[in-house]
Amino acid sequence: MKTINKVPVLLLTGYLGSGKTTLLNRILTNTKGIRFAVIVNDIGEVNIDASLIQKGGVVSQQDDSLVALQNGCICCSLKMDLIAQLHDLVAQKAYDYIVIEASGICEPAPIAQTICSYPEMVPQFAMDGVPVLDCICAVVDALRLRDEFDGGLALEHHIPKEEDLAALVTEQIEFCNVILLNKASEVSEEELTRIKSIIRAIQPTAPIIETNYCDVDLEKLLKTNLFDFDRTATSAAWIQEVEDASHHHDHHADDDDDDEEEEEEHEHHHHHHDHDHEHGDHDHLAEFGIDTYVYYARKPFDLGLFDEFVAAHWPKNVIRCKGMCYFAEEYDMCYLFEQAGRQFNLRKAGEWFATMPKEELMQLMADDAQLRKDWDEQYGDRMQKLVFIGQHLDVKAIQTALDNCLQ
Repeated sequence: MKTINKVPVLLLTGYLGSGKTTLLNRILTNTKGIRFAVIVNDIGEVNIDASLIQKGGVVSQQDDSLVALQNGCICCSLKMDLIAQLHDLVAQKAYDYIVIEASGICEPAPIAQTICSYPEMVPQFAMDGVPVLDCICAVVDALRLRDEFDGGLALEHHIPKEEDLAALVTEQIEFCNVILLNKASEVSEEELTRIKSIIRAIQPTAPIIETNYCDVDLEKLLKTNLFDFDRTATSAAWIQEVEDASHHHDHHADDDDDDEEEEEEHEHHHHHHDHDHEHGDHDHLAEFGIDTYVYYARKPFDLGLFDEFVAAHWPKNVIRCKGMCYFAEEYDMCYLFEQAGRQFNLRKAGEWFATMPKEELMQLMADDAQLRKDWDEQYGDRMQKLVFIGQHLDVKAIQTALDNCLQ
């Protein structure tokens, strides 16, 4: 039986200026004998040393989208069809590793999904070899992160209005396996500790590597076997908090207290982070007052009141908020709400299970223990569950404001 050639892939994310280009140059000029094929957004921005380019390495005067280096590496521009480009590289059997630079404004999840779906999407290509995503590395600029979470004043003149650094960086930090905290020496020790605590509040599990000029041992980024789509997709702190809150509410639902008449129609869950990261990380979170709060209710929001709260009364010290919600105006529709920095997003996530035909619903509930636990006789599976991550959260004020949005 023919053995299928598997080529590991490293996906790099990071905002413009974070240091990705410097890291790419280190990868391309490595002296470890690793033959990298590096896919970048703009080959002109990499500034490859002319002395390193193989004779005839630039494919042609008309096509300067690929440069070959003397050490066996190549650098090529990202094409529209990533699948076809990956196939071209894998089929050559000339490269040990593929590195993909994601655009600074690109979320990593769709790229990861494309790579993971490669064998199913193009089975005719798979016989020539398969790219396998090994690790997603988020390159984070310590200076910019410091400024953003100090209120963003230092960034106002550098970021286009339509973009939001905090939102982009947050998405990239949430969906990664390793975090490269670059320009670490350009902030004070206290600032660096605070930045790391903010990162840890957003992403509890990915290791944080402090660097300057992205000077990192490549072995920390290669052949890590860290990437697993489901595990990476659920590694964000807000997801873990939602799950923790579900267990909390399940526990209350199973209690047989005699005080049911005093039970409120919504519950609130508030605690400091305490996940799988080291105890020192937890201490820093507490030191800087970074904690989480999960708002939970069964009644629907009034869309106008909720919109007013978000637009006019949103707490400035909330770093990240994400979760599910629904509105009286669209009673059957579940919405996903998210916030990072100054960016807010509300999008439809599909109808609640409660809208299903009765027979189908009964079968689903028989098979799904969590759905049975979440079920409410009046509201079905409809609920508000929003995770707030921030510094010195005024939980009572947030709770009161959201309670006032309920119908």
